Amino acid sequence: MSAEVAIRVENISKSYAIWSSPAARLHGPVLGQIGQIPFLPARVRDFCKRISHQSFKNFFALQDISFEVRKGESIGIVGRNGAGKSTLLQIIVGTLQPTTGSVAVNGRVAALLELGSGFNPEFTGRENVYLNATILGLTRAEIHEKFDDIAAFADIGEFIEQPVKTYSSGMLVRLAFAVQVQIQPDILIVDEALAVGDSLFQKRCFQQMEKLIANGTTLLFVSHDQEAVRTLTSRAILLKEGRMKSHGNSAEVILDYRRLLHEEEKAYFRHVSEHLKAKAGARQIVAETSPRSDALSFGDLDGEVVEVKVLDANDEETSLLYPRDILRILVVCKIHKAMTHLNVGVRLRNKEGIKIYSWGTLNQDIAIWAGLTTGEIFWDRHFEAGEEIRVILEGSCTLAPNLYEIQAHLSEENDRYYGAQRILQWRDEAAFFQVNMRYREYFFGGICDLQMKAITNAPVSGKV
Repeated sequence: MSAEVAIRVENISKSYAIWSSPAARLHGPVLGQIGQIPFLPARVRDFCKRISHQSFKNFFALQDISFEVRKGESIGIVGRNGAGKSTLLQIIVGTLQPTTGSVAVNGRVAALLELGSGFNPEFTGRENVYLNATILGLTRAEIHEKFDDIAAFADIGEFIEQPVKTYSSGMLVRLAFAVQVQIQPDILIVDEALAVGDSLFQKRCFQQMEKLIANGTTLLFVSHDQEAVRTLTSRAILLKEGRMKSHGNSAEVILDYRRLLHEEEKAYFRHVSEHLKAKAGARQIVAETSPRSDALSFGDLDGEVVEVKVLDANDEETSLLYPRDILRILVVCKIHKAMTHLNVGVRLRNKEGIKIYSWGTLNQDIAIWAGLTTGEIFWDRHFEAGEEIRVILEGSCTLAPNLYEIQAHLSEENDRYYGAQRILQWRDEAAFFQVNMRYREYFFGGICDLQMKAITNAPVSGKV
């Protein structure tokens, strides 16, 4: 391997046997060994081999992974949980052996993998510092020289003299990271462990990693924090189901990762929505025997809500939105008798059941009557029996991350200000959608976005 290469991974695969039953875990390997005995009759050997092979199936955590990391490079590894990221790092570190393929590492490696790995819970923090640093190749004199810097970076105070088993997860990762970075490794491998630290400690960790990279340390960094990967690393690898799906410039790979997450999230929440709709439909079928079902759909049924969909800005059905996206709710109703003074509306609730917002065509009519806006008065329209109404209620998504339920209704409003309402049909669980947040682009806390602005040069008057 070239002296300029820090890590070389060639055709790595890792498989695990998934046994069909606890008994198969015992008899499968035994029969497999019996099938290798040369003096047994061929039919006996074949029978044993066949039963052994039928007792398990192979699960590949990694398949055919190859890449090379040059000295001083910083490489990010991203992917969903279960993609094989941690398995790959363990193989590189040497705590796990590959099924096929090879790994070559050139230089002293410091690795922060599983939380607390390498620590003896009965030893104090001080004792574990000396133990870990010794394993990493430092002499006792070198450890003694660096101990104050390690303790200062960990910043756990008097707990350094207490058994590690008394530490919180945050204290544990503080000490573990402090040991790894203070020994100035040739290769630093970090696997998501920093996620348990507080934001101030994470900032210090990133600053320290940037310093190490500047000084020539090779970094292999696994994190779900996409922006941290994009800014801290120059190249990245995207894993999906144990295979390398994308590799190259970090910004480009992160974009691939976001596309992957977006598609998978859309598929997931579409499935959730369809499942909940199916449950709601099943409840409605047995409405006459179920009080809960009565609450999901009720009304005089002179008209009904037949379809509710969430649309994006391109009028495509979606189940995933982000703050500041356009939220469009399509409500389709069917009229069964000639009517006027109708209102089509929705109510949004989060998964905790809290009412977030309600609005309908009558709300817009009220604003028109008040002179606050202009447009056609829906309340004045006359509808014939059999006519279909299609209304899109549109606004900006100002909601915080959560799962939201849409309740939809068609009502007759004989008073212009909700004073005499007759529900034609009300539908709970008419549709669902998820709101996520791109935390490094647009962030707020709470349950909704007030879209505040900071006036940093505001004049000060005597009233303030």
